[in-house]
Amino acid sequence: MERYFIVVPCYNEQEVLPETFRRLGECLTELTEAGFASPDSRLLFVDDGSADRTWELICEANARDARFCGLSLDRNRGHQTALTEGLMCAREHRAVSVSIDADLQDDVSAILRMAEKRAAGAHIVCGVRASRATDTFLKRNTARAYYKIMRLLGSSLIYDHADFRLMGPEALDALALYHGDDLFLRGLITRLGYPCETVSYDRAERFAGESKYTLKKMLKLAAKGFASGRQRPLSVARESYAHTKELIGLERV
Repeated sequence: MERYFIVVPCYNEQEVLPETFRRLGECLTELTEAGFASPDSRLLFVDDGSADRTWELICEANARDARFCGLSLDRNRGHQTALTEGLMCAREHRAVSVSIDADLQDDVSAILRMAEKRAAGAHIVCGVRASRATDTFLKRNTARAYYKIMRLLGSSLIYDHADFRLMGPEALDALALYHGDDLFLRGLITRLGYPCETVSYDRAERFAGESKYTLKKMLKLAAKGFASGRQRPLSVARESYAHTKELIGLERV
């Protein structure tokens, strides 16, 4: 069995976190009972400078169950940086990472299928949306246009894949060679030297709270996508815990 870290970036998620804790806790139990995840596997919640009770709830979850761990960033740094901090923590502990957003729109049950592919030898497994039925007409069509433009510019983005994915320690090592804040992760994973396998899932409506991706943030993400093709790996891995203010439930390696 391998050690698993389920990495969950969080920004003002107090409304949804109790249900997220429940579902992901059950998922980690299933992974362990199925023989995929070792008993020292963890659920790692990364608080991206939230202004609500998000960090307090993470601390309370850790007090109840040692499998729940947390990273608190020094300030709000953005979804991609929060996710990268969690992934680099998983790398330090030589764990298989599974990244998933806190809003429960991604299908938690698909994680078991990702683990099956990992057991069969996969290094990267990406969750791919089966449809965009839950999107508004505007979001659905702007997303399609975005992927078409990115492909015309030579990007190898996986269509309808965001940041719901499994990565093995070797793939995380390759990712650590890309430096800089707010990396465009979905634009880098196809360039790490490992095949990207996929699992299909139906995306749900947000369980509670509001989307943190405003139009301004979506445009910023698109701009990063255009720029990501110019990034090159370095020979030295990036610093782990670069923006971490506080860590609970795990030691710094």
